[in-house]
Amino acid sequence: MRSRFAVFVAIVQLILFFGHFSIYETWRYFSAPADPALTTFLRALLLVLSVTFVPASVLAFRYNNFLLRTLYTLASTWLGLLNFLFLASALYWTTLAAAAVLRLHLSQPALGYSLFALAVLVSLYGFVNAAATRVRRIHVALPRLPKAWIGRTAAFVSDTHLGHVRGYAFISRIVAMLRQLRPDIIFIAGDVFDGTKVEPNHLAAPWSNLTPPLGKFFVTGNHEEFSDSSQYVDALRRSGVRVLLNESVTVDSLQLVGVTYSTLAHPESFRSSLQAAAAGSNGASILLAHAPHSLSIAEEMGVSLQLSGHTHRGQTFPFTWFTSRIFGKFTYGLHQHGALRVYTSSGAGTWGPPMRVGTRPEIVLIRFEQS
Repeated sequence: MRSRFAVFVAIVQLILFFGHFSIYETWRYFSAPADPALTTFLRALLLVLSVTFVPASVLAFRYNNFLLRTLYTLASTWLGLLNFLFLASALYWTTLAAAAVLRLHLSQPALGYSLFALAVLVSLYGFVNAAATRVRRIHVALPRLPKAWIGRTAAFVSDTHLGHVRGYAFISRIVAMLRQLRPDIIFIAGDVFDGTKVEPNHLAAPWSNLTPPLGKFFVTGNHEEFSDSSQYVDALRRSGVRVLLNESVTVDSLQLVGVTYSTLAHPESFRSSLQAAAAGSNGASILLAHAPHSLSIAEEMGVSLQLSGHTHRGQTFPFTWFTSRIFGKFTYGLHQHGALRVYTSSGAGTWGPPMRVGTRPEIVLIRFEQS
């Protein structure tokens, strides 16, 4: 396990070295700096920046103090900006190649500065966009829905990723939004915590300010399971959240099933858990599962609606494209998988860079209707 982790860290670091080197060489090519001191400074700065995120991430899983939180936040923010500066560099060289083929004359400095300026502007938009959580309202019609649930609303939250970047103030704001929505029930589909070293009780405390009539329910995501998930589970329970660990409950005649991420990741364990819970055998049912995995199994077991997160919808371009290739249409939104309805949320928070380009952070308000 340690050797694989070391290989993974080395690969990530090499990718970061390459990205920084590409940006530096592109800038040096189109700007042709005459001042050696400036060149030396920029080279040194990019070298330092290239080795900030990996060490900060590793340390964040073991320590929690003001200095480390600041370092991790700055490193994560730079990582987001790096993404678009690298894309600007790639676009610069692609444009030059196309111009050469078409025999067009371009001002290389003007092109380079324009693309780098655009990268900065897009990044700034991404940081602002990620901080503006929206409410998305949807209607879901379910067959065999109990009459008592017709017209009721559920708030669905996933992927707040509380840790060194977003903490107590952020989750307090999410809770305040939920209080204004006044849902009948709240579903929380994992990755409430980022997995870094935090005080779980402190970050979970705002959930105690919510008292929906039918309760608050949570299932673990992969980030809670990076280490012992019991610290997060216990903290949420102290705040009045019902944690579903491969179990089902009946809420006013509607069956609610929750599975852990580790169970969901293993199809046979997932199937066994749903069979044990008798999912979908007594009318309409809702499954809380962190990721939109194994949808065929959930449909086979008779689940009516699955609520998931995990994908972030890619969070930031171009990762939005990669995510859509992996999860297809189930990367985001309400879709049908046979008789199973699936809603995948883009999440309320962010992982890594506190940035969103091409996606929006959301809380989902679901109004139930009879099919």
